[in-house]
Amino acid sequence: MTGNLLRLMAEDAADLEILGAAVQDALVRVGEISFDKKARRFTVMLNRFRWETAGERGPYERVRSALSFESVLGVKSRRVRHDNADALASLLSLSFLGDEEPPGGTVRLLLAGGGEIAIDVECLDATLVDIGPVWPTPRRPDHEQS
Repeated sequence: MTGNLLRLMAEDAADLEILGAAVQDALVRVGEISFDKKARRFTVMLNRFRWETAGERGPYERVRSALSFESVLGVKSRRVRHDNADALASLLSLSFLGDEEPPGGTVRLLLAGGGEIAIDVECLDATLVDIGPVWPTPRRPDHEQS
């Protein structure tokens, strides 16, 4: 395992931008997305590309990570294949749209191919934790290619 594992928290939109940069291009299996209504927790397991260690020529790595949101009021999704637990998606971005009355709002996870998950939160309370392992990957995500 090379480099340190990340442990990040987000309590406002600026913090969430940092988390968003860390999880950009993470791979997600639909079956590893969960919402625990009783605990009010939304969790997604990721195979995160390690942008913080990637140079232009590599070596490149991915790491197993958990992204969670607390104080969740509800979750909606659009163009996400819930009927196939093995369906794979690439996480493009995270964003937060605050309510007129802070601190609540909606976190949006945008997926490649037009999928979207909207998480309504009482307040922004997000955590990203690398849980390992770290493994090599042959390619760096390239947003310039179609």
